[in-house]
Amino acid sequence: MTEFKKLDIVVLSGGISHERDVSLRSGRRVAEELQAAGHTVTLRDPDARLLPMLAEKAPDVVWPALHGASGEDGALQALLRARGIRYVGSHSESAGLAWSKPTAKALVARAGIATPAWLSLPNGTFRELGANGVLAEVVHGIGPAAVVKPAQGGSAQGVTIVTDVADLPRAMVDAYTYSDVALIEKKIEGTELAIAVMDSGHGPVALPAVEIEPLSGVYSFEARYNAGETTFYAPARVSEDIAERAAATAVEVHKILGMRHISRIDLIVDADGVVWFLEANMLPGLTETSLVPQAIEAAGLTLASAYSALALAAAGE
Repeated sequence: MTEFKKLDIVVLSGGISHERDVSLRSGRRVAEELQAAGHTVTLRDPDARLLPMLAEKAPDVVWPALHGASGEDGALQALLRARGIRYVGSHSESAGLAWSKPTAKALVARAGIATPAWLSLPNGTFRELGANGVLAEVVHGIGPAAVVKPAQGGSAQGVTIVTDVADLPRAMVDAYTYSDVALIEKKIEGTELAIAVMDSGHGPVALPAVEIEPLSGVYSFEARYNAGETTFYAPARVSEDIAERAAATAVEVHKILGMRHISRIDLIVDADGVVWFLEANMLPGLTETSLVPQAIEAAGLTLASAYSALALAAAGE
């Protein structure tokens, strides 16, 4: 039996990002499962007293369940690491790479993994070069069917699928609501897959892919977090060959970005069987409708045992 069988764990959730409500739900679920595994858990909303409290309490491990910039841009991880506090999840350098979707896509593409063609545009580009000219070049380079999203952020906030050029200006405005940089990506038709990659100390392993079939056709914020808005298949309804290649792609992306413990890699498989990388999440949602818990259960694991293994791995590093 490991000496870290029962840990003192601080779970962080809430924060001040646009994803606060989702974070609160993730944190509550993680805390419940860790308590079920026998650990002592403190659920904490970060504020100005957090860092002094952690320094004084010196927990065995911190589990950040903070979605959005407050937990995913790497700043919190850098502070925890500077204090010598162990935590679940990727280190600050890798967090920053995954947090910037254009950066992640560039690194993955450089490694030879397929990712849809894209442009990333700061909102100042429109003021400097003129909206009409910029949008014309976007359509010329990407095509009329595109996915417009904030360059940083999650939970599909500010994301629009554009099929009519006339809708592109509004999509850009929506993306800029959440980030100063927008990512415009060529729309790939196919089967959407989310693959959780888990490493509890023995190397990263892909869990069964979860297939996403939103009733509206768009995996929006509402489709993600409102029960009944999306049908999920875990494992995904794909051939063994595609499942293996998608799993291998997810693990490779996890490694390329230097991720640690747990990640979720979002992919899409087109009609020709090509596996396309979309984005990586270093602090994936763990709510009652989130994808990673479904993947864990599809692998035949309990959430309590899986989360406990991750916490033990973090505490032992």
